[in-house]
Amino acid sequence: MQFRTRAIHVGQECDPQTGAVVPPIHVTSTFVQPGAGTWGEFDYSRSGNPTRKAFERTLADLEGGGYALAFATGMAATHCAMMLLGPGDHVVAGSDIYGGTYRLMHKVLDRVGVKVTLAPSTDLAAFEKAITPHTKMLWIESPGNPQMSITDVAAVAAIAKRRGVLMGIDNTFASPVLTRPLELGADIVMHSATKYLGGHSDLLGGALVVRDKGLFDRLYFLQNATGAVMGPFEAFLASRGLKTLELRVREQSRTALLLAEWLAGDFRISRVLYPGLAAHPGHELARRQMDGAFGAMLTIEVPGGLAAAKRVCESTKLFQLAVSLGAVESLISQPVLMSHSSYDSAARAAHGITDGLIRLSVGLEAFEDLRDDLDRALGT
Repeated sequence: MQFRTRAIHVGQECDPQTGAVVPPIHVTSTFVQPGAGTWGEFDYSRSGNPTRKAFERTLADLEGGGYALAFATGMAATHCAMMLLGPGDHVVAGSDIYGGTYRLMHKVLDRVGVKVTLAPSTDLAAFEKAITPHTKMLWIESPGNPQMSITDVAAVAAIAKRRGVLMGIDNTFASPVLTRPLELGADIVMHSATKYLGGHSDLLGGALVVRDKGLFDRLYFLQNATGAVMGPFEAFLASRGLKTLELRVREQSRTALLLAEWLAGDFRISRVLYPGLAAHPGHELARRQMDGAFGAMLTIEVPGGLAAAKRVCESTKLFQLAVSLGAVESLISQPVLMSHSSYDSAARAAHGITDGLIRLSVGLEAFEDLRDDLDRALGT
């Protein structure tokens, strides 16, 4: 079956008891067992829940993986993956990553003796050079956040295999509609389900998807032991979101490309960072690696630095000033003050997160209306 058909039907079979087309939400915390010490499929909702399992089945299928785990947030999912590491272990991460991931790596993992090195994942030689004898994991994002860098996922996966380390990727921006990293050799795929998977700004969630049963078992143990699981109502909303995922992502990507092309010709913009533009250094790679579109996230830079970017962000009407992304509503944010404020100023400068950057999450509004909204905000 094609992607959009699987998104609707896999894991979402009708209720066998009532014939309900939409499976019921199982809000129970616990399950009656057949006998003392004899366990049924479900025993306690931290360990497993039918509604959560339905979402996990669908997402695993869409990502081309065998197994998925749903978490309370995307950061809980990332944290679980990082708990595979121990004192003295080392992570090499891409330098174009979400601020929350940076904060976890530099201000939480360091407390338990896990070392982190950031390196440009777009430069394969430099990225591999950062690997040490203590490295146990490579972690990337593509497209990167907030600079929309494109990393060769298959090439990084090959480095990981050659060096005997795990390779994880945050696939939130691309979603499985556009990139399926497990098919390119990645070991772990992470999603903030809050974003495109849910798609309507009404849930918090995260997910990990893997192909290897042994790796899944290790991650499941950690999830069950620490307890940051997705609740049944959020799992229901996430499953509902998956049913329209492809339609939303492709239409939002179409509008994002139109906006990027318009902005690229505007004298009020210093830079447009969007892989769909031929001038983007990762354009050809994105064209090969992403399935027919370039995503709905784009970043622009305006002259005038912090104050100018702040003025634009506070002047839009349809682009709502808010953190998060990937929903039907278009959002605007200023990374240096919002999504990447956890970076020290020196680290932001080192990794190209300048004061004038503005990140746009393009929703499902009409291109013409979004264009006019930005035009008014940019002023003369």
